[in-house]
Amino acid sequence: MNPSEYDDAYDDKQRIRGAVVTDPIATLKPKPVATVRPNTTVIDAVHLMVQKKIGCVCVTEKDKLLGIFTERDVLRKIVEPGADSKKTLVQDVMTKNPETLTARDRIAFALNKMHVGGYRHIPIVEGDKLVGIISQRDIADLIVELFPEGVLNVPPEPRLGIPTRPEGG
Repeated sequence: MNPSEYDDAYDDKQRIRGAVVTDPIATLKPKPVATVRPNTTVIDAVHLMVQKKIGCVCVTEKDKLLGIFTERDVLRKIVEPGADSKKTLVQDVMTKNPETLTARDRIAFALNKMHVGGYRHIPIVEGDKLVGIISQRDIADLIVELFPEGVLNVPPEPRLGIPTRPEGG
């Protein structure tokens, strides 16, 4: 690696670090939350997730967050044990009292919770009110936004590699 490449790599690392450590979660523009009530059947929650093309729903009662129900819950608590998704209620298989953050918290806190807890989604709250949700995808999108040329201009076949120096005339 020549000195110029080292400087570029260092600058890229600093850009990511700056965004993650200093930027608030609000930068990620948390998405609106799809919610269900605790007595919703699993099959109805899954239909909502499929319809909205999302990986989870938050379980609420009178605007209070009670839990989160995810694709992993479907696999681990419904499909694997052979539970009846038409009779099982979300309240029986949701993750109760999920970890939450506020829009003012730093992105680093979200990454920490996702990494340590193995979560893909973190509900965003203001006081007791559920106001949004962020996912690992939102953080990946931020990285693409920081480095669009480096991410979006890669060859369609990874085996072809990425040129280490400019090509062409």
